[in-house]
Amino acid sequence: MADRHKVDLMRRNLLLGSAALGAAAWIPPVFAAPGGIRATIDTGATRPPISPMIYGGFIEHIGNLINHSLWSETLDDRKFYYGVLAERDRKPDDRRGAMGYMEKWVAIGPVSAIALDTERPYVGEHSPVVTLDGAQERGMVQHGLALKSGTAYNGRIVLWADPGVTVTVRLVPGQGREALSTRVRASSQWGTQRFSFDPGIDTTDARLEIVGEGRGRFGVGAVSLMPADNVRGFRADTVALMKQMNCHILRMPGGNFISAHDWEHSIGDPDRRPPILDPVWNAVQPNDVGVDELLQLCELIECEPFWCVNTGFGDPRSGAQLVEYVNGSADTEWGAKRAANGRAEPYGVKYWAVGNEMYGHWQFGHMAREQYTIKHNMFVDAMRKVDPDIYIVAPGGFVDEMTTGQGIFIAGQPQVHVGSERDWAYGMFKNSWGKFDALGTHAYPPANKRFDLATGKLVDVNQTLNEWVHQMPDRIRTMVDAWEEYKKHFPELEKGSVKVFFDEWAFHFEDDLKGALAIAAAFHEFFRHTDFIEMAGYTMATAWMNFDRTRSQISIKGRMFQFYQERFGTVPVAVNGDSPTPPPKYPVGGDQPSVNTGGDTYPLDMSAALTADGRTLALAVVNGTEEPHSFALALEGFRPKASGRCWKFTGPGPDAKNPLGEPETVGAKESTFDASAGSLTIAPVSVEIYHFERA
Repeated sequence: MADRHKVDLMRRNLLLGSAALGAAAWIPPVFAAPGGIRATIDTGATRPPISPMIYGGFIEHIGNLINHSLWSETLDDRKFYYGVLAERDRKPDDRRGAMGYMEKWVAIGPVSAIALDTERPYVGEHSPVVTLDGAQERGMVQHGLALKSGTAYNGRIVLWADPGVTVTVRLVPGQGREALSTRVRASSQWGTQRFSFDPGIDTTDARLEIVGEGRGRFGVGAVSLMPADNVRGFRADTVALMKQMNCHILRMPGGNFISAHDWEHSIGDPDRRPPILDPVWNAVQPNDVGVDELLQLCELIECEPFWCVNTGFGDPRSGAQLVEYVNGSADTEWGAKRAANGRAEPYGVKYWAVGNEMYGHWQFGHMAREQYTIKHNMFVDAMRKVDPDIYIVAPGGFVDEMTTGQGIFIAGQPQVHVGSERDWAYGMFKNSWGKFDALGTHAYPPANKRFDLATGKLVDVNQTLNEWVHQMPDRIRTMVDAWEEYKKHFPELEKGSVKVFFDEWAFHFEDDLKGALAIAAAFHEFFRHTDFIEMAGYTMATAWMNFDRTRSQISIKGRMFQFYQERFGTVPVAVNGDSPTPPPKYPVGGDQPSVNTGGDTYPLDMSAALTADGRTLALAVVNGTEEPHSFALALEGFRPKASGRCWKFTGPGPDAKNPLGEPETVGAKESTFDASAGSLTIAPVSVEIYHFERA
């Protein structure tokens, strides 16, 4: 229970604003002048309820993404994959390189005094052994540690030493600071010793030293240093924020990463799990945040886990064994191993992604469609034999995705057509029907570019802000267009039992106001297709936070997710207008949908939904322009009270950010409005949600 209290298990009604938000950023709802856009909400024309899984997330072991955001380990390379270097190396300047970078251990004393023992390593391929000459301290140090005040730091070290050798662990909080040190006992056999420091300082320049004195040798197998307030190894601050995000489903641990990952490397004693160079992202993974840790993270934040299985280099037997490890009783072979690792109760994971983007030629283990569907079926049969109740999501590869960069390009044939050999989803429908409950699809449209059907290349385009905001929803709509075509070939889809999991999606990786508007517009497109889009996984769920190694706060992206979860309804209703979106500029296909998204209230994008009890009607309006816009509003089948509530999400401008540790200037503020007036004006570059209460 102590862990649960640390995470603050009470759901908090955050919202999204701050006393620091500048008054100049907010324009209260006002009455519209005659004319302008006319919109009608028909509360009798409902669609299936919005699945809470639309507000889901996705995380992947891309370099240090999870290890540095959610996990509390202070040290990098704590199991010495890189051994011990002669001098500290330089962190890469580029974003991708920085994501995979880890601090290395550096020699104290001559590096020639340190050898890598490959004959009896504690873990992995080698462990460092230091030879002492009796004249000087020798050992190793790791620089660049981030510490926070207000908590002690607990550590452990796995080591051995010859008789007469003393080993000391020192934490140096920073330049000119007094070192904290402790002597650790060691014998001639590998053993684990624990230590604790309370530096009482906020710094990003601490270092941990491990030094020996005397004559002889000592070896180090693994070292760890975590803040004492960690929650089952996770950072208390970021786990609390993830809890506040109310994520309903979280896909993990990959992503491309999964196709070369051996899950057995990520269970058992963390100090014994080998560090592995992930060939997909070319980054070392310590395997500390493994199967049990990630599933327990989901328990901590009360989120449904959605586990991805390796169908690249993996095999059906391994997939079935993973299901048994996760869901099997403690008297099964792999359930017993889970129990031996400290977890007797099965996790009961329902959702399983069988493979990631296996239609992609870059995917490790990629093969021809007709071969892969056989492999998929073997995986599902083996996994369902262990647990027949699991929900299977197969890699979709719809024609829009295969055309715009995910498929294998053929000169002169850039457009992938439904039913063609390059249409991966068609092959899944044809050869694996009954072996999945949903198909997964992914979209990452590049900002300010479009896919040219004539050349098969991305080309630069000049866009208005509103067009930019709708690039992501347009890609959702291209998938919808494809789905309608598939229904002609596979009429069973009309029954609605097979769903779509949009389990990776993102647009514009900067955290600013205009990116939040793009998220809101994407939500609106998801809400228009609740009959078959069941889940969406935002890439990355950690992007809901701004963070460094010791500090964190909800990001603008995260605020927008909270904005809709807390303020929007659950039963979508029709919004009709007299201002349709302009016709497509480009030939339909690829990333150009048959109809531009945004509805019939252009340039505003409106979506409306009732609460489950029908007492409240929520209207969300996205204004992706830099001018205010008026609209007249009629409600059919709903008589509101005279006064309503409005939440306006905006900021100083499209590029406005909320830097970590500074007062927020982008967010939401509440006000009231006259719900009987029949017309409103929405501020530039904003999202507004209006609540009409039933009279």
